[in-house]
Amino acid sequence: MNQAAPLSPIPFIDLGAQRRRIGAQMDEAILRVVNHGAYVMGPEVPALEKALGEFCGAKEVVSCASGDDALLLILMAKQLKPGDAVLCPAFTFASTASVIVRAGGTPVFIDVHAETFNADSRSLLQGIKSAKELGLNPVGVIPVDLFGQAADYDAIEPICAEHGLWMLSDAAQSFGGTYKQRKIGTIGFATATSFFPAKPLGAYGDGGAIFTDDADLAVVLRSLRIHGQNVEDKYNNLRVGMTGRLDTIQAAVLLQKLAIFQDEIEARNRIAARYNAGLADIVDVPVIPDGLVSTWAQYTIRLRGADRTEIAAKLKAQGIPTAIYYPKPLHQQTAYKPYPIAGNGLPVSDRLANEVLSLPMHPYLEDAVQDRIIDSLRSSLAG
Repeated sequence: MNQAAPLSPIPFIDLGAQRRRIGAQMDEAILRVVNHGAYVMGPEVPALEKALGEFCGAKEVVSCASGDDALLLILMAKQLKPGDAVLCPAFTFASTASVIVRAGGTPVFIDVHAETFNADSRSLLQGIKSAKELGLNPVGVIPVDLFGQAADYDAIEPICAEHGLWMLSDAAQSFGGTYKQRKIGTIGFATATSFFPAKPLGAYGDGGAIFTDDADLAVVLRSLRIHGQNVEDKYNNLRVGMTGRLDTIQAAVLLQKLAIFQDEIEARNRIAARYNAGLADIVDVPVIPDGLVSTWAQYTIRLRGADRTEIAAKLKAQGIPTAIYYPKPLHQQTAYKPYPIAGNGLPVSDRLANEVLSLPMHPYLEDAVQDRIIDSLRSSLAG
């Protein structure tokens, strides 16, 4: 008896499909950089900054070497002092908290909403109280736009105003999205994003950018980005800075990708809608509040009590990759256990870490392939 041939593996993120679409333009753009030879701070860098600003509406854009550097440069400009507390969600990637520590502050972890995975304003209030009880000085908040959708800014911004806190938007996964007709990149005193290859707008290596309407802040950021230099005399440094420049080749790559970015965002939203329609009755699908446009950096479901390890193994056997973002919230990780948390615990973050499972998501996911993923997950959950 002939056995059916195994199905070919599905890529989690198909960067090759995007390259098939714009590969020729990409090769030409990279070759232009190779030929003109300005590999550091070449003309493509300011051209990208200008294009990014036009895309999202920010008055100032400062490109940099990574999303991590974007956050760190902003916090360096804020000149955190020992005892300064910055509140951020525990259910996020480590960069959000690590930059607070490296900039001299103390992260205070808050909980998130189970439906959106984003910061819970009620936990933010508890976190401010906890910080003060510990003798810390709350100075700022870094809400995270997790998995592509904006945080609950209507709830968070009044709290920041009431308590005199600045708000820095961590849009590493959400650049290109919209919050109630406000484009990501124009919310908070500054916004940081990442161009890591797997991000919705990804380079061919690391990269990042900062968005702000504060021209004075932008001057400081550009100085810090290149050793703290004085633009009029680069050997008379004004500040203690870093090497955080975006490579010219990465800027050239991003210019080509930005040209098709809006189309890709629309495709991601169509694909997410198909997932929701095919899975909402068997798992908890992502919830996007009215008025928000997500970039769907990840499509993350919550399993309803099923054994996640078993389900992931069944899908893998059928050629379908999955990922867990995130298996351990920050307050449970070795490096961050010493830092404070809001209230008496972060129960939603703890629960989500055991329930979440991310499925393949990219703008080139064909209907037939997506149907295969949906059918496989349904059959795996059915036993």
